[in-house]
Amino acid sequence: MSDIGQLLKHWRGARRLSQLALATEAAVSIRHLCFLETGRANPSRAMVLKLAEVLDVPLRERNTLLLSAGFSPEYAESELDAPELTAVRDALDTILAQQEPFPALVMDRHWDIQHTNAAARRFFAFLQDDRSTTPPGPPNVLRRMFHPDGVRRNVTNWPEVAEALVRRVRREAIGGVTDERAQRILAEVLDYPGVPASLRSLDVATPVLPIVPIRYAHGDQRFDYFSTVTTLGTPQDVTLQELRIECFFPMNDETRSRAHQL
Repeated sequence: MSDIGQLLKHWRGARRLSQLALATEAAVSIRHLCFLETGRANPSRAMVLKLAEVLDVPLRERNTLLLSAGFSPEYAESELDAPELTAVRDALDTILAQQEPFPALVMDRHWDIQHTNAAARRFFAFLQDDRSTTPPGPPNVLRRMFHPDGVRRNVTNWPEVAEALVRRVRREAIGGVTDERAQRILAEVLDYPGVPASLRSLDVATPVLPIVPIRYAHGDQRFDYFSTVTTLGTPQDVTLQELRIECFFPMNDETRSRAHQL
């Protein structure tokens, strides 16, 4: 959808707001909002940014809204290794280091792994030590979890974890965090051998548990973790807003002890 009115209507629907609710929150008349959505009026740059803020539109999609309205983008999209992001990289390194000896990693919007701490490298190398092949493409969380040559065989509660991941990817798509490449990767992994067909038709509106444990096994050793996902607060750069930091925490003393041993 390239029309600004259609995009505004799309985001209002995604946030489940009526025209009245959005107009009230944005302090504009419902008549003017209706005209914007139907194309009878053109928004100013300030109006696009105001509505995008109220609708909590991700920065990448805010740029799309501005372009659709005939304005230049507002937010930069920097490379993570750019000099101006040195302080951010230092902060990420600190967060990852403080998570030792438990795994932590940084993902982008495609679920590609950008950084890991030493604990994550040790742990996943330990799980992979008897395999000569790895999933295709760059290191990617979805491929590693679903591919037969990934960690799938080490996850004893894989069906539960796989379902939670699929729901998360699709919820993020509704919220505008992901893009076509992430959707292509999801379609790819759902076609891997042994992946249940039922995962293709999950209802993302179904409530899920706030914490999904992930239970690994390698030989006679067991590791029970749960993870938290952190994002950077108030970013003004598209790349930074789309980064996610996933930290794994032990669920019992046995896992804690084995992580220290590794």
